[in-house]
Amino acid sequence: MISLDDYNYHLPEGLIANEPASPRDSARLFVYDTKTDKVHFDVFRNIDQYLPKPSLLVFNDTKVVPARLWLSKETGGKIEVLLMMNEFRPGDISIKGVVDRKILPGAKLFFKSGAHLEVERQEEQFFFFNPSVSKGSLWSLLEKEGVTPIPPYIKGNTMSEHTLREKYQSILAKYPASIAAPTASLHFTDRLLEKMKREHITRTEVTLHVGAGTFAPIDEQNFKSKKLFAEYLDITKESAKKINSAKAAGIPIIPVGTTAMRTLESAAIQHSKVEPWSVEQCSKPTNIFIYPPYEFKIADGLITNFHVPRSSLMLLVDALLKHKRAKRDILALYDIAIREKFRFYSFGDGMLII
Repeated sequence: MISLDDYNYHLPEGLIANEPASPRDSARLFVYDTKTDKVHFDVFRNIDQYLPKPSLLVFNDTKVVPARLWLSKETGGKIEVLLMMNEFRPGDISIKGVVDRKILPGAKLFFKSGAHLEVERQEEQFFFFNPSVSKGSLWSLLEKEGVTPIPPYIKGNTMSEHTLREKYQSILAKYPASIAAPTASLHFTDRLLEKMKREHITRTEVTLHVGAGTFAPIDEQNFKSKKLFAEYLDITKESAKKINSAKAAGIPIIPVGTTAMRTLESAAIQHSKVEPWSVEQCSKPTNIFIYPPYEFKIADGLITNFHVPRSSLMLLVDALLKHKRAKRDILALYDIAIREKFRFYSFGDGMLII
């Protein structure tokens, strides 16, 4: 039986990255080769030296939206609201969110423009709001009044909102809806992508709109249900074809980040027990919770960051290490990273597991 206590560790506060490396690919790189049990330290711009050639990188092309708001209550007091735009689907009337203080159904929370969100109901820690404006107008309001929802462990941020919207965003970001970034992809630059292309390291994109399923704390109930909060994914026909062609040719598939990994594994299909695994073109919700032991169907490695203790992300990475029969588990690797003063979390350094 897995215990979350097995995924706890102490991180000196000075190792939490409060701002990204500049340029992006100047972040440090921690490489772990599971076959040789060798650990290498480098700079992220040199990641091509450690990736198999050829290989296929799979990126998550979701885009972070400025979904954090400071609205006014009818009494004039301020309230912080985080709207779960990743779950706002076509046809939905109400939108889910979380707040930083007590509110009751029927309360109205006002934008500076005069538009408002009315509290419809509460379900556990989540509230459901009815906007007074159309869906299109709500998106425009977020662009004007919302702020980038960086994680709460990033303290003392001095970056302007304009800078944050650029820095807390992958250069491949395309489809807006996420309330957190797929942070492993933040290290990539156009220069690095071009260099990898010349070395037969190709790429494709899938979409998973990041929300509570990625960053919400987990507990024993998640293990009982074997589920996380639902998030929506999309794999196009073209992307599925690239992934399946690589799989059939024996070309290693390396997802860039845990969200890309969860997307691939959520879309894995096998038409019969004698046929190989492939991914399907699909657009659907996923609540997949990957933890040891788990047999990965599609991915052969992973590019990721260093994650918060006791998180579903740590369990996913450890599941991959165990799947690849690595001699070291995730805590052993994190011990080395802490000793070597790697920077952790969303704006931190990168890790490659092959």
